[in-house]
Amino acid sequence: MATTSVQATLAAATRDGLLRTPIPFRGGGFAPSSNALLAVAGLGSFLVLWELAFAMRWVNPVLLPGPIEVAQALWHLLITGELEKHLSASLYRIGIGWALGAVGGVALGLAIGLSTAARSIGIPGVSALFPIPKIAIMPILILWLGIGEASKVATIGLGVFFPMAVATFGAIDNVPRNLVRMAQSFNVPFAQVVRKVLLPGALPGILSGFRISASIALLLVVAAEMIGADRGIGAFVMQAGNLMQTDQLLAGVAVLSMLGLLIGIGLSRLERALLAWR
Repeated sequence: MATTSVQATLAAATRDGLLRTPIPFRGGGFAPSSNALLAVAGLGSFLVLWELAFAMRWVNPVLLPGPIEVAQALWHLLITGELEKHLSASLYRIGIGWALGAVGGVALGLAIGLSTAARSIGIPGVSALFPIPKIAIMPILILWLGIGEASKVATIGLGVFFPMAVATFGAIDNVPRNLVRMAQSFNVPFAQVVRKVLLPGALPGILSGFRISASIALLLVVAAEMIGADRGIGAFVMQAGNLMQTDQLLAGVAVLSMLGLLIGIGLSRLERALLAWR
């Protein structure tokens, strides 16, 4: 009886024109986007405040030069070729170390995610070795591999390997099991299940591991170059700090910041290309 009354009321309201106003759609989901203007405004505000603090002598100019002085030091490094020398050395170490560590970590993560034997052996090993600071074992890597490039690349590779392994098998485990069971119910071969169900489902988590491991590689290359290198951004920053050349030190820090920003932009574009199906 109550349902009939409600229907009659709605019908009457429709005839009277009370329900003819369209209701806006509110189910757009949660999809925040970036705003380039806000990003530029935030960076510009930071630089203005920094220059103001330098001009008003709120800080010691010897300890913290202004952004103009840092930009001049960076320009000097660029035109003299020093920046290219140090940056190319660091990029070489990051590229090789990250590639080796990422490939090995993804391979181990896939094995842990797909194999009982690999999971039984791999997870305890990863859990035991992951927390060890990789820069702490660099001295023994130097004893094994020498003071040259091999020890630095190995340090970066080990630092990347473990987070990539964790990210990969975690992403495999987070793929909905009902998708796997559905594929198996249609007698889809195991290799096809991995290629068409597990890998696409795990790809967002693996790409997130790429982003984290790239930042770790950048941190480790700086630390490794500070210990035993005459070229590289880390070695340059260490030398500038020892000589109290704070403008050049901050120029090196700015290079590292821009390098991290470029890596992040590159990975974001890779994610958009590989995850366009979402």
